[in-house]
Amino acid sequence: QYQLVESGGGLVQPGGSLRLSCAASRFFLVGYSIAWFRQAPGKEREAVSCINVSGRTTYYTDPVKGRFTISRDNAKSTVYLQMNSLKPEDTAVYYCAAAGQPMCVAEGRKYDYWGQGTQVTVSS
Repeated sequence: QYQLVESGGGLVQPGGSLRLSCAASRFFLVGYSIAWFRQAPGKEREAVSCINVSGRTTYYTDPVKGRFTISRDNAKSTVYLQMNSLKPEDTAVYYCAAAGQPMCVAEGRKYDYWGQGTQVTVSS
């Protein structure tokens, strides 16, 4: 069974940093565009960032531009989300997802595999 496993979440103070990891289990991420989504309590899931198959094209939602950086290491079948200057409004469960297509897409329904999520809480 193909799986994605997120790690790196936790509690951090405003202005702090976290690095999330998304590792593939039993398959390779080569050939998949990978996205990070998040869902805060009482809110809809939103796409946060995405990286295409080659790693040359990335996408960020406006609230995280300049603060978050997505990257991938295909040799390790892992995608990272470096989150700096965290704000309380970044608090959410973060999910990674894999789509078997070369370019990023925003629609969650087009992603083939999802992780179980990792909680990020930004609070003083």
